[in-house]
Amino acid sequence: MNPTRRNIVRALVLLPWVGVAQAETSGSDLLAAVSGPEATKALRESLEQGARQAITTLGRENGFFGDPSVKIGLPKNFTRAEKFLRSVGYGQKIDDLILAMNRAAETATPKAQELLLESIRKMSINDAKAVLTGGDNAATEYFRKSTEAKLTETLMPVVKSVIEKSDFASAYNGLAGKLSKFGVKSDQQTVERYVNKKALDGIYFRIGEEERRLRANPTRYAGSLLGKVFGLLK
Repeated sequence: MNPTRRNIVRALVLLPWVGVAQAETSGSDLLAAVSGPEATKALRESLEQGARQAITTLGRENGFFGDPSVKIGLPKNFTRAEKFLRSVGYGQKIDDLILAMNRAAETATPKAQELLLESIRKMSINDAKAVLTGGDNAATEYFRKSTEAKLTETLMPVVKSVIEKSDFASAYNGLAGKLSKFGVKSDQQTVERYVNKKALDGIYFRIGEEERRLRANPTRYAGSLLGKVFGLLK
């Protein structure tokens, strides 16, 4: 962190949260005008926008499947044998399984939005301070801490439902049956949990990307409270 940003972050922590104060740094009047509640409101706004955008991006056809950064690949037990399986005619089964897993994640993702927004509404001033001063991954860590357990429970029924209606079972059973001949054990429930976890990872990753974009380019919100807070942090 460069010295200017370090001074601003220190000022945000020590001054605005206890009211209006004077600071002997560049932009001190603007910084002093940002109270604890205002800064928290600004952060809530940014996280809400980021969460909604992440859900919109991922929760549609090819939201996962068409994005290499979040696309769900084969579970490890299949990955190790993928080359062999394709060589003996199981390429289509592999492709069907990958598509089914990603479609399940895309369908389940919109169910995450309300829990994410609820966690933002419950954000305290101390939570906001930790995110504002914690670096680019701080928002993601906040979401993981406050939503991961509930989201795991919420998304799993949707993942299972989509999988049941797709070609997943046929593709999975074909691959699992082949691997079992070589002593490799596979459990469909384990794969469902794998898909659920990868869906959550994709959601948190995309939220983190939205947060980093906001921090990197606060001028998009020039004149707003968001632009004020993140402009100071930039």
